Amino acid sequence: MKFPELIIRLPDWTIGFLKKSPAMMTDVKDRMRFVIDLARQNIANKSGGPFAAAVFNEKGKLIAPGVNTVLSANCSIFHAEILALSIAQKITGRYDLSDGGNFYYELVTMTEPCAMCFGAIPWSGIRNLVCGARDEDARAIGFDEGPKLPNWMKALKERNISAVRDVLRDEACKVLKEYATMGGIIYNAGHRISPVNK
Repeated sequence: MKFPELIIRLPDWTIGFLKKSPAMMTDVKDRMRFVIDLARQNIANKSGGPFAAAVFNEKGKLIAPGVNTVLSANCSIFHAEILALSIAQKITGRYDLSDGGNFYYELVTMTEPCAMCFGAIPWSGIRNLVCGARDEDARAIGFDEGPKLPNWMKALKERNISAVRDVLRDEACKVLKEYATMGGIIYNAGHRISPVNK
């Protein structure tokens, strides 16, 4: 039996988007704006859900972007955070981005990570997590974020990973609401896939 290849790939439109984006973003709000714009483009290009993320180094240099491609790739694990982390690991040549604590990388994500993406964070080697919209904001439009520790920020801190919430939360929530208003597909395992406003 021959199995299909599992290839992690960003949509083609991201190439043009990245050419127009700055390589360095020293302010955390600029990094979040980049991620929010990435999510908007993901919706506009119909390549996935309203989620985006990116990995940056300690100086604010973009290492790897990620967008949600669950629908276009037909793969439930292809969340924005998973793509950003996986691509960053391929670019750096390390499954542990910190290389045993020698390097500092930050994951900026438009929405707080779901249960799956949260689980990937401690193993990725990132040292800081920056979030825009909250878990409840994604749930409010119908997404199932899964069972996550109620004290997840404390759990990360215990692993020497800092976390910041609500960076440009209103702007991030606006993207989620726009997706819902336009009838974007809400895809939850075990539920019929349907537009949110049907």
